[in-house]
Amino acid sequence: MATLRREDLKFHKAPKLEREPSLHDILCTKAEEWLKRQGCKVTFHDKFKAVTGTGEQPDAIGWRSGASILIECKASRSDFLSDKNKRFRKDPGMGMGDWRFYFCPSGVITPDDLPEGWGLLYCYEKKVKKVYGLPKGNANWFDKKPFDGNKQAENSMLVSALRRLKLRGHLDLIYEQPEEVRHE
Repeated sequence: MATLRREDLKFHKAPKLEREPSLHDILCTKAEEWLKRQGCKVTFHDKFKAVTGTGEQPDAIGWRSGASILIECKASRSDFLSDKNKRFRKDPGMGMGDWRFYFCPSGVITPDDLPEGWGLLYCYEKKVKKVYGLPKGNANWFDKKPFDGNKQAENSMLVSALRRLKLRGHLDLIYEQPEEVRHE
């Protein structure tokens, strides 16, 4: 019988176990879906990590014509309360997003809890309830922005995404017209 040695195992990896998504994972996915429904043509959720210079890693962020929208997902009240200690929350000029929203299950955060300029969205199993701080009408996403989002940090995220596409040989696809544009 052969003896099993440590060096015999060096090329073998244990199978990666998929874990059940946490409430925070689910909120981030639903937040990104909500951003798309608001007209954001480019969106990221928390699985996309990029160096932004501020340390901010949005749970969800999207861009629509003339505005960026950041969403911070909070599964618990303690997570919300600790959020205010982050340096880009203490100095709102460092933060991303012309619009900023907390996204949570009903009652975790109330409108009275919100920092100045922030909005609130409640997430239910099959819908998102707009609680506070949303613009009235589609044009007001551009005209009534409560913040001037940190465009340098946002740009860093977008450049990081494009660079990853370039490194994988996919950047040339941006020169092709999408079907939706060809038929207009």
